[in-house]
Amino acid sequence: MRNAEVKRTTKETDIYVKIELDGTGGCSPETGIPFLDHMLNLFARHGLFDLTVRASGDLEIDAHHTIEDLGLTLGEAIAQALGDKRSIRRYGSALIPMDETLVQVALDLSGRPYMVYNVEARGETVGGVGTRLFHEFFQALSVKAGMNLHIDLIRGEEDHHIFEAVFKAFARALDMATELDERVKCIPSTKGML
Repeated sequence: MRNAEVKRTTKETDIYVKIELDGTGGCSPETGIPFLDHMLNLFARHGLFDLTVRASGDLEIDAHHTIEDLGLTLGEAIAQALGDKRSIRRYGSALIPMDETLVQVALDLSGRPYMVYNVEARGETVGGVGTRLFHEFFQALSVKAGMNLHIDLIRGEEDHHIFEAVFKAFARALDMATELDERVKCIPSTKGML
C-alpha cells in the first residue's frame, strides 16, 4: 500500500491530507474554497488517487495561506507515499485538451525540486480564487515532493478550462510517474537514489 497521511498545523492553517497512490479516484475535499475542492476532485479522479483533504485557514484574510499550505502538505504526502521510489517509472507527462485549451505537464520525481510554470490566466480570479495562487500551490507541492515540474499552457481563453486542464494534466503525469514497472527492480537512477 503506497499511502500517507500528513497533518500540518500553523497559526494560519490546519491541514490534513491522506493519499493512496494506487486508488480508484475517490476524493473527499473540504477546504472551504469550492473551486479548489473542484480542482482536487479532478486531480484525484484523473490520476486515480484516493484523496482526503481537510483544510481550514484564515480565509477571512484571503485564500493564500490555505492554498500554499495545502500544496506543502500534499507534496509531503506524495513523497511519503512514494517511499524510496523503488520500481517507479519516475517520469510522467500528459497533454490534455479542454475545449479551446491545451495544457502540457511533464514531471520527474528526481528528488530535485524545480518548477517551470508558464500559465497566464486571462483574469485575476477564477471561481473566486486568485489565479496567481495556483502558482504558489504547485511551487509548494513540487518543493515538498522533490519534483521537477513543468506546466505549460499551450493555448486557452477561458480560465476555468485552463485550470481544469492544468489539474487533469498534472494528475495524469503524476499517475504515470508513480506507476510501478515490474521490469524496474531498483531505484530508477544511475546514482542509486532519488
